Amino acid sequence: MNDTMRAVVLDGPGTVERLRLVERPVPEPPAGWVRIKVEAFGLNRSELHTRLGLADGVTFPRIPGIEATGTVDLDPDGVLTPGQQVAALMGGMGRTFDGGYAEYTVVPRSQVVPFRSDLPWEVVGAVPETLQTAYGSLTVGLDLRPGQSLLIRGGTSALGLVATTLAKETGATVLATTRSADRLKALADHGVDHPLVDDGAVAAQVRALFPEGVDAALELVGTPTLPDTLAATRVHGTVCFTGMLSNQWTVPDFYPIDYLPRGVRLSAYGGGAADLPAEVLQRHLDRVASGESSVGPTHVYALDEIRTAHDDLEHGRHVGKLVVRT
Repeated sequence: MNDTMRAVVLDGPGTVERLRLVERPVPEPPAGWVRIKVEAFGLNRSELHTRLGLADGVTFPRIPGIEATGTVDLDPDGVLTPGQQVAALMGGMGRTFDGGYAEYTVVPRSQVVPFRSDLPWEVVGAVPETLQTAYGSLTVGLDLRPGQSLLIRGGTSALGLVATTLAKETGATVLATTRSADRLKALADHGVDHPLVDDGAVAAQVRALFPEGVDAALELVGTPTLPDTLAATRVHGTVCFTGMLSNQWTVPDFYPIDYLPRGVRLSAYGGGAADLPAEVLQRHLDRVASGESSVGPTHVYALDEIRTAHDDLEHGRHVGKLVVRT
């Protein structure tokens, strides 16, 4: 193995020009940590927030990346076997310690989820973080049940597409929004029952279909659309606040009685590696491999195209997940 690796380093908040591809020493894992040879990693809004200076607790310079997929290169404790396929995610990756935007990354073993798959790495790389967040949102955040109706606000995002997949597997009826009418077909092709154009007043469209409101709603856009999402939800229904595609996540001067429709429940979800059971990851990968499921559209970049990838992420140029293949 070489002594050096290629890595993307962010020296501080700013434009995509702040992302630099450099040579770094290959990191050594201390006890309790594992070195992973990174094959692919997905891009996430969290990393955009880090680059824009919107994320708390980040220290610079930093190799970004809250997830990575690849193979175990070294486990000094001998718990994991070299060559074993793994995903790593969350827990400070790319924020308080260096993350997945590199050819090798070192992470706590507690943040590693093993799997086995013959899928291409660029497909596997699209899965871990979005699957963890979608799975947790639908189970912990919404307690979604078969036969219920679910509104996904921000449906063409990678997270929205995975949430659609899992909700349909649960047996739910899915409504999902997009701001662009030319993306309605992409939602329908992915299995959405009722694709909707987000004109800022989605609640009226939802209640034309479900007069009492939907049973559950997944808010992925942020606080600007949250009141309308709440208004689309039935009494005793639940809205889970998970995503911030708008980069806005706080409600100023929050007065619950005025803000929340009577009887509508508001929850939130954020999780980590421990919230993605290995069997859930394995089952999803197996279903994708068999054609029973889909990760949705993926857009693949090389490591030296990281600035282009981040610019595409920031401006929402693609439907689905952006993945870098190292």
